[in-house]
Amino acid sequence: MKRIILIVGLVFTIPVILQAWEISRFAQLDESRPADAAIVLGAGVWRGRPSPVFRERINHAILLYEQGLVDYLVFTGGIGNRDTESEAAVARDYAIDNGVPAEAILIEESSTSTIENLQNAQTVATENNLNTFLLVSTPFHMKRAILISQDLGMEAYTSPTRTIQWISPLTKGRALLQETISYWRFLFFTRNDIQT
Repeated sequence: MKRIILIVGLVFTIPVILQAWEISRFAQLDESRPADAAIVLGAGVWRGRPSPVFRERINHAILLYEQGLVDYLVFTGGIGNRDTESEAAVARDYAIDNGVPAEAILIEESSTSTIENLQNAQTVATENNLNTFLLVSTPFHMKRAILISQDLGMEAYTSPTRTIQWISPLTKGRALLQETISYWRFLFFTRNDIQT
């Protein structure tokens, strides 16, 4: 009986470890290059200000703009629980306060997931004749984000922020595990919902 439990445990554990390793390896990839726009995937807002994770995504996008790699920033994200402003609007205001001209910023304010972030950003981009993109998010998020963008037929490249600060190795490990679960959930349950 113990042997059966061990085998079953390995059957479930080994794929998780391998997928987490692949997500971690992919997180090191940075394909930053000239593109029409940077799409910043939404994250939490705290009392009208970007959460630390979201702030670093926005800062990275601002840097891409300042370096001349992109002409536009596309901020994504709707209104979360207990918030009064959308993630995208908070990001826009933060970017403007940090020197990005308002005319270089586009937003979508209705998404609640990574899939919706990218679908809605694609709609905004099409309306503004933007065709090539740098995807900006935290490193562990990039593998799933780029796969979704490919499913949508977007020409997109990874540009993960490198300035995120983990509270501890445990926090970092938990984030990697959560993203591994989210990646599998996307592959097996929601990927077929994507409409190009």
